[in-house]
Amino acid sequence: MKINKILITGAAGFIGFFLARRLLSAGLEVVGLDNLNDYYDPALKKGRLEQLAPLPGFTFVRQDLAERPAVEQLFAEHKFDAVVNLAAQAGVRYSLENPHAYVDSNLVGFVNVLEGCRHNGVKHLVFASSSSVYGGNTKMPFSVHDNVDHPVSLYAATKKSNELMAHAYSHLYGIPVTGLRFFTVYGPWGRPDMAYFLFTKAILAGEEINVFNHGRMKRDFTFIDDIIEGVVRVINNVPLPNPEWDRENPDPATSYCPYHIYNIGNNQQETLMHFIEVLEDCLGRKAKKNFMEMQNGDVPATYANVDDLVKDVGFKPSTSIADGLAEFVRWYREFYG
Repeated sequence: MKINKILITGAAGFIGFFLARRLLSAGLEVVGLDNLNDYYDPALKKGRLEQLAPLPGFTFVRQDLAERPAVEQLFAEHKFDAVVNLAAQAGVRYSLENPHAYVDSNLVGFVNVLEGCRHNGVKHLVFASSSSVYGGNTKMPFSVHDNVDHPVSLYAATKKSNELMAHAYSHLYGIPVTGLRFFTVYGPWGRPDMAYFLFTKAILAGEEINVFNHGRMKRDFTFIDDIIEGVVRVINNVPLPNPEWDRENPDPATSYCPYHIYNIGNNQQETLMHFIEVLEDCLGRKAKKNFMEMQNGDVPATYANVDDLVKDVGFKPSTSIADGLAEFVRWYREFYG
């Protein structure tokens, strides 16, 4: 399948920015959509867009996915070959404060994307899911072939809903769809609401950092470059129906229609305390730690099984947190002076 023109929703976001830059460097035409909301500092989103704006083949559209007529018009006008949906209201903790933002962006916005794909011959829809869908699961590492029916936050529930909605459209209209469950993505130009970003800011200011679950957290931290490599390979790997799919013993990761789910994670568990130690080394400063209880909606551990990703697209993330955090700290010092 030849892809020339691609829509990236959430293009001013962390992953969207890096993906757009990578695809533009490969000579593709990229339309980047973003509503530039103020969930976190819009200056960072504008900074990313300033990097993308001069690149040949890039068009930016400021628009909200929940606005149906505008989304319909965008799809009809551009006739995209592929769509990567990264636009979403992110954040587990914020979903406890503002649930409606998640419904508007992650459910209403996503059905508008599905409808756009349905009516305009999109050849492959790739969409961001999340490791959060594993919710109450404790069997490690998390496998895409395991059932994920017990989300512990509304954010996770909307991401699981996206997987179900995408499957329905794949079944009804034959749209090839691939869902990607990202595991704790970090790196330069990252999201300021993420722990490593908050930690860096506080440590440099000599302030306390909040360490939840008394530091007994484990995460599969995945560097942004590894995420992007995985996404690019998946875009070019259009899913096919699984001929061995068994209706009596259904595999959640595949289907009788062109649908597939992958984990993209480092396949490596790091303790939060070790992560903080590595960050301290990179910054050359010690953190003052404020140990706290586990936050509602959070999970104590994540760990990605990436066997399907390796088997189907030949890629396994491998950036160490020492290398990844050093890269982030270099960028942070430069960007924030």
